[in-house]
Parts: sequence; C-alpha cells; structure tokens
Amino acid sequence: MSETTDLFIIGGGINGCGIARDAVGRGLSVRLAEMGDLAQATSSKSTKLFHGGLRYLEYLEIRLVREALREREVLLRAMPHISWPLRFVLPLDPKMTFESDTPVSRMLSKLMPWQKGRRPGFLIRAGLAMYDSLGGRKILPATTSVDLTTGPEGRPLQDRLAKAYEYSDCWVDDARLVALNARDAAERGADILVGAEVSDARREGKLWKITLSDGRIFHARALVNAGGPWVGHVIHDVIHLPSTESVRLVRGSHIVVPKLYDHGKAYFFQGSDGRIIFAIPYERDFTLIGTTDQDHQGSPLDAECTPAEQQYLCDFASQYFKQPVTRDQIVWTYSGVRPLYDDGAKSATAATREYVLSLDANGAACLNVFGGKITTYRKLAEHALQKLAPHFPQASGDWTAGVPLPGGNFPVDGVDSLIATLQRDYPFLSPDWAHRLIRAYGIDARTLLGDARTAADLGRDFGGTLTEAEVHWLMDHEFARHADDVVWRRSKLGLRMQPDQIAALEAWMTEKRAAA
Repeated sequence: MSETTDLFIIGGGINGCGIARDAVGRGLSVRLAEMGDLAQATSSKSTKLFHGGLRYLEYLEIRLVREALREREVLLRAMPHISWPLRFVLPLDPKMTFESDTPVSRMLSKLMPWQKGRRPGFLIRAGLAMYDSLGGRKILPATTSVDLTTGPEGRPLQDRLAKAYEYSDCWVDDARLVALNARDAAERGADILVGAEVSDARREGKLWKITLSDGRIFHARALVNAGGPWVGHVIHDVIHLPSTESVRLVRGSHIVVPKLYDHGKAYFFQGSDGRIIFAIPYERDFTLIGTTDQDHQGSPLDAECTPAEQQYLCDFASQYFKQPVTRDQIVWTYSGVRPLYDDGAKSATAATREYVLSLDANGAACLNVFGGKITTYRKLAEHALQKLAPHFPQASGDWTAGVPLPGGNFPVDGVDSLIATLQRDYPFLSPDWAHRLIRAYGIDARTLLGDARTAADLGRDFGGTLTEAEVHWLMDHEFARHADDVVWRRSKLGLRMQPDQIAALEAWMTEKRAAA
C-alpha cells in the first residue's frame, strides 16, 4: 500500500495549486495530480487581471466584487514580480446604447426611459466610486477624470470621444501564478505530479483509493476535485458520485496584435450588445484584446478563437480606435473555458460566476470545487480548508495572506531597482532581457543566473533570450516538461521565437527528460 496522504487533489490549475499550497502550509500531507501541464487550460487563458469585476456591479453582485477587490492588494504584495497596478481608461460615448438585461439596466429603463438604453455618465461615476471604496483600497490610486482631447490616452481613440474615467485594477501573469503556487507547495512538502491523469477514485473504508492511468495507486484521507472545466466529468466518470451539480462551459477568446498605442494604460470599452472588452498592453510590444463570452461544447482543450470571434473583437475595438483593428494584424489568439456553476435547477446567470464548494462527507471526505475567478483563488483555498477542517483537527489556521510567492519577497515598488541592479551585476543582459527575468522570477533571477559573466555561460541560446540555464530552472523548479510549457505558459516567448526554434527546444527537453 502506498503512503497515505491527508489530501489528494485532482487538477493543477489555480484552484488546485492554491489549495495544495494552503493545505501543506497548515501541516497536512498533500499530493496533487494534473493530467497535463500546470495551468494548461483555463488558468493560463484568462484576461490576466486581478480585478473586482466592475461590470458585476450592474448585476448587484456586491459580495463577489467586495471579496475580489479586497484581495487585489493582498495578492499584489505577495507577488510584485508577476503582478502590478494597471490603470484602466473607460471612455464615455454619449451616442452608445446598450442591449443589456441586468437589474440596473431594467431599473434605468423604468426610472429614466428617455435614456433609451444608455448608461448615463453619473451612474458610471457612481459605480466607480463604489468600486474604489468597497475593497478598502490602500495602494491603488482612486478614480479620476480624463480629458481625451488633450491627454495621451485620447490620441489613439476616435475624435468623438472627449471624456473618460480612469480607475485601478491589477495585471497578473496567470500561468506563472499557478506554477509559483505549485513550486511553493512542493518546497513545503507537497508531491506535485504532472502528466498524471486520475482514471478512477473510490472510497475504501475511511480512505480514498486513487488510480492513475499509468497504473500507480495512491491513498488519501480526503479528495479534492479541482478539475476546473472537467469538474463534472470527475464527479460522474472518475469518482462516481451521484450529483446534479455540474458546470456550464463558457468560452472566452482573446486576440493579440502589434502594439496599438504607446502609453502603458489599458482601455475598458463598452459595446452595443451590453458586453465589454479590454485592450491591454501586452508583453511590451503587443496589445491584448478580449474577451468574448460564448457557450462551449466539447473538450476545454479544443477551445479556440473562431474566425467569427476574431472578427467580433476586431469590430468591437474598431468602434473606439482611430485606426481600425483588422484580422490580418492578429499575431496570436487563445481561448479559455470558464466553468460556471450549475446546480441542475436554476439557469446560469451572473450569480453563477461565484465559486461554490460542495462537500460530500458520506465516508471519506470529497470536496468538489465549482467555478471561481483568479482574483479570489487564495480566498477559495482558505474556504476549502475551512470546509475540510472538521476532518483534520490537527491542521493550523489561515496563513497565506501576505506571504510572498517564490521570488516575490520585495516591495511592490521595487521592480525598477531590481532590474537596474541585475543589469549592473550582469552587464551582458539587455534592458529587455533583465526586465523579463525580474518580471518572471523576481529575486530568484539572480539564483537562476548564478555566477555567469557572459551570455555564453548560460548555455545554449534557444532564441528570444531563452537560455539553457533558464530551461533547466523551469524543468527543475516549475515542473516544465515540453516546449509549450516553457514558451506559452511559463513565458510568452512563443511570440518572439520561430517554429524551428521551438521544435529545437522540444527536442532538447525530450533528451533531458530521457536522461534524467
């Protein structure tokens, strides 16, 4: 019989890795199995924001927004290398009307029928004032007004747009967030298994017996189903629990185009269909535009940005930018599938965007995790451990608030200083290279570089400033196994590398895995 752990977690997305880190830090023994790569699905394909969800205020989702807003600055302090403040410019279009069926829009249509589907400026400003105050903001600056006729924010926009509001949220590298949670969990004692699909799990007395597709068998006192968009599949086909609970899959697609403007702020655009999109500075030389909101059928791994979605995002952005955004500009697309909770009874609405933790304690405990958003992953993990607490009285209490992730033990405003000193001590680094290393690894960039005095000391150059030393680090510390794990999840260097370079990286990594 294998070693029995307290928790066995199915799923290596942000919820699974966040729960693993939290649990092992409480003194529990933890094993996590991910069928592919960490963050290979939803958790690497978000709009990459720590945000409260400004548009959810229109659905009166006050609790959801408050929890997310409170978390922004907690998370920002814990990971200042992979997350940073970002200002969002929300242009006011006096001619824009909206097709929207929300509690606020229905109220407006009754109280102010002359608005004819418009969101009046005073209402938007009131919503932003609430957004500023709900979360106890301390680091992030408050909302301000912007004159688009004189400021740099207005230059790329159409001339009809004269005024905007500017508010704060945070950017985050979503896939690195997952990898760093997994790394921290492993360094605290968790067993993280990648490329390990759970084929069967069933109760045997007071334990779960978990079987992997390669035949390995493990035992655990409790099971956590953090399968994300596969959570329903795990319930019905892997752990065989009778349940009406499942998820509705919604596809959010994004496009990446060459940089559309020079300043470092993002845009929040409102559409005539009631939806919104963001245009966000991305990887220094690009602009990220998204997201769509379409029901998805089939495997989450098959999600892709369809030609229709690409055109939709181009047309939406072109309503605001002076220069139209066209499909021939697109250099990359990605799509993520969001799992929205469905209890089998009520229709899926904005309310289902809240996460739901469902505990089955009919024997050895099983916790099923439904939904969630990246901003509230830490709170979700805390709530998951609180749900499981009666089964593990030896576990200690909440601890993750403000505890840095690997590489993030420095002040929120310390990035520029770290970049400058890294370049001083490693003069062969270009400014962009030093910036990338600090933004990816924080203070661990020095450990990665070691005593290198020239670029050649870092080994083979795969392209895009990716070296053999860095790939070794990602394989040894962050569970990378394949080229896509490196160039599309733990970095976005795929935007700067040629297909033959990525193929050469895959061949090198395959050789290293075989020799290990």
